[in-house]
Amino acid sequence: MSVLSAKEIMEIIPHRQPFMLIDTIEELEPGVRAVGKKCVSYNEPFFAGHFPGEPVMPGVLQIEALAQVGAVAILGLPENKGKTAYFAAINNAKFKGKVVPGDVLMLETEIIKVKGPIGVGNAKGTVNGKVVVSAELTFAIS
Repeated sequence: MSVLSAKEIMEIIPHRQPFMLIDTIEELEPGVRAVGKKCVSYNEPFFAGHFPGEPVMPGVLQIEALAQVGAVAILGLPENKGKTAYFAAINNAKFKGKVVPGDVLMLETEIIKVKGPIGVGNAKGTVNGKVVVSAELTFAIS
């Protein structure tokens, strides 16, 4: 059973369709970590051009999905209610496998450092238990 539905996620982060890239939050420790789920379907708008005949979820959107999960984790703190988490940096991004229609992309972001309005999260995405994307994400809360 999910901890947060799409509607509840939208109460925390400002993203909306077609750019909200997480369906549910499965685990949440505000300020510490979150685990989200993205059920990837053929109906995703980006598949029309990436790539015709061989649909693959763009890596930048996988990173964005991880960032959205991290934003839920950090913005879930009462003192951050109503704020936005913006990208400040992406480091050590690695793509280790394709994400295709029918996959369930599990997204986990752990907040490892916060100093004032700046924070850093370690993020990874898995499909069937195999890591397909990982990165260190820096954010600024405003």
